[in-house]
Amino acid sequence: MRSEPPFRADHVGSLLRPAELLRARDDFGQGTITTAELRDVENAAIREVVRAQRDAGLQSATDGEFRRASWHMDFIYRLGGVTQATGERITVRFRNDQEELEFAPPAMRVAEPIRLTETIFADDFTFLRDTVESGQTAKLTIPSPNMVHYRGGPASIDPGVYPDLEDFWTDLAAAYNEEVLRLAELGCRYLQFDDTSLAYLNDPAQRAEIAARGDDADHLHLRYIKQINAALANRPRELRVTTHMCRGNFRSSWAAEGGYDFVAEALFGELAVDGFFLEFDDERSGGFEPLRFVPKDKYVVLGLVTTKNGALESKDDLKRRIEEASKFIDVDQLCLSPQCGFSSTVEGNTLTHEEQFAKIRLIVETAQEVWS
Repeated sequence: MRSEPPFRADHVGSLLRPAELLRARDDFGQGTITTAELRDVENAAIREVVRAQRDAGLQSATDGEFRRASWHMDFIYRLGGVTQATGERITVRFRNDQEELEFAPPAMRVAEPIRLTETIFADDFTFLRDTVESGQTAKLTIPSPNMVHYRGGPASIDPGVYPDLEDFWTDLAAAYNEEVLRLAELGCRYLQFDDTSLAYLNDPAQRAEIAARGDDADHLHLRYIKQINAALANRPRELRVTTHMCRGNFRSSWAAEGGYDFVAEALFGELAVDGFFLEFDDERSGGFEPLRFVPKDKYVVLGLVTTKNGALESKDDLKRRIEEASKFIDVDQLCLSPQCGFSSTVEGNTLTHEEQFAKIRLIVETAQEVWS
């Protein structure tokens, strides 16, 4: 088993919100409780879920993203220069085996130069840092810098602020780099960049949409790799960084399909992270062949256990799939996790809290049998 991240048994980050926390968020939205009262409910829920992760056998612990409504926008809107566009929304279409869904968050605008005006999630991380117990590593998840660009594209960036887009990319990288270094100073030793863009770009339909809005769809992944690397420049050696890539996760639905083949060689060969959380829970994710491009000093966390439903996977099937993956990458470079978060937005996926932790325990038990 491993003593530093990513761990043999790990998880992506978000967890289903408990009922009392959802009630408190509703009460806060209606103005019947204060910010401090909501924070107290969040703190209690996070203490409990950190213990639950420990009891399930995990070496890492997140706060379940319990203080967020969305895995990414709660962070992005706290960057200096980023605002919500008044009266505009972005429509993202999701689907599952039964239906199609639309997620329509407010559109985003880069209305001023990008900058870091605060250490985003500083209080959230320090609470988690001080809550985890001996043997647990506090893991913080934040959206990749690419997410500031991917959803809205060039149209979301005020040309009066950035007539030359290279200046936008420079400022974005600098703001993220400062955030990473500040988090490290707070004691963060396990940071994850969540990024749907690098997985979406494997889908020809997504690349067609990107091209239609004026971006270079065939090479955008190279720009995105460069942005992540710039954001991580000069980070302390003790800070371990992973990236999680998925094809969308909203109410047990997804937005994109396709294996990692289109981005694999550049992504695995050039991205300056310690490990990759990759979803491989069904045929939407393609085969394991792209893993042949992963360098010997990096790890792949196989997302073989779906968070889209509560049906519990077979331990034998998980072991068989790990063996299949090991044909393309050394088994010692592999770890195991769910394919995505259980609750990327506050609504959560369609499974119960008990089913969620049954899956986590299955991952722990399988990892112990494979790698111990």
